[in-house]
Amino acid sequence: MGSSEFSTTLTWVGNDGTGTATRSYGKDGELAAEGRPTIPTTPPDSPGGWSPEHLLLGSVSQCHMLWFLHLCARNGVVVETYEDSASCRLVVEGSEGSLRDVTLRARVGISAGAVSTAEELFSVAGEKCYVARSLAEPVHHSVDVSVVNPG
Repeated sequence: MGSSEFSTTLTWVGNDGTGTATRSYGKDGELAAEGRPTIPTTPPDSPGGWSPEHLLLGSVSQCHMLWFLHLCARNGVVVETYEDSASCRLVVEGSEGSLRDVTLRARVGISAGAVSTAEELFSVAGEKCYVARSLAEPVHHSVDVSVVNPG
């Protein structure tokens, strides 16, 4: 069994000089990791940065895509285009919340291999995606595969 370790640094940059003395304190942050660009972070209702909910949804989407591309490369399906429109819903009950209805809707263009094989591999990718498997709620996904000319 193999393992990998990851580390990030989150720095609060929202302090306007008064800290959290008032309820209107700044909530912006910067998420960094060695060798990677810094990502601005904000609460979900603020523009300009990435919220935890957006980051988690993007992580599920990217993990699924990477597994799908890997499986296609191993099984003779040549993917030329991939776009996923992912969505989820934050449900807050009292002071507790959870992400629900996580849904991936991918559009894939292939230039070699069978459409049915690509569709099957998309489902397998959903089973392999460890980020999705780490969530308490199931991840729903659908794919629309079309044949395109090589790019």
